[in-house]
Amino acid sequence: MDLVECVYALAIVLPSEEKFALSDQLRRAAVSIPANLAEGQARGHTREFLRYACMARGSLAELETLVQLVTRLGYAPTSHLQPIQARLDELRRALYGLTSALRRKLSPAA
Repeated sequence: MDLVECVYALAIVLPSEEKFALSDQLRRAAVSIPANLAEGQARGHTREFLRYACMARGSLAELETLVQLVTRLGYAPTSHLQPIQARLDELRRALYGLTSALRRKLSPAA
């Protein structure tokens, strides 16, 4: 959720011509990460949680790509991008750990 707040703050500083393109796509990718995790966890089955956690990882990868694009186009100051990059890195590690733990839970004991 913290990442979503950072992305919304970033979207505000993008050029007006990006209002319905890049900024909208940034927001949607960011929102889908916690939304997928919440939906997967609420389904009550490990396999479903894993499936939705993997979708969250896909949305994270999309968001990382969009942030790189914002950086390459010079659309935002570094002060807006550094906190987002730090949160992206932290969340990538957390999602990797979550999906690994869920896979182990589903694997039969060796």
